[in-house]
Amino acid sequence: MQRMKTQLLARIVLAGLAVLLLQACATTPTTGPAALAGTWTNSLGTVWTMKTDGSFEVDLNHDGKRDAWGNCAVEGNTVKIVGTGGTVPKGCAKTTGTYHFTRTKDTLHFTLIKDACKERVKNVTLDWQRK
Repeated sequence: MQRMKTQLLARIVLAGLAVLLLQACATTPTTGPAALAGTWTNSLGTVWTMKTDGSFEVDLNHDGKRDAWGNCAVEGNTVKIVGTGGTVPKGCAKTTGTYHFTRTKDTLHFTLIKDACKERVKNVTLDWQRK
């Protein structure tokens, strides 16, 4: 009798955990502006803060101060990035970079579609971790 109660309790606990995990996966946006919103960092130490209104700030030397900023437009899993101020690499002023992105819970990955700014491509196409 005790063994049956233990098995039933174990099944209930496992079912509850499964529901919680499914709910957690469902609440992480994977497309649109909400999928990019947050503070992200890559292996170079670049910190990229993206907001749901499409604006962003970049801390290139991770000193807590913004070095560059701009806007992005998101449609589905495609983002167009334009730097509008701060540090702008040579040949990148007022250019638009277009990327496809994928998001898992705490990771962002961008794949180049088109971008004439080589410095931005090097930085953006690294994997980004939620900070």
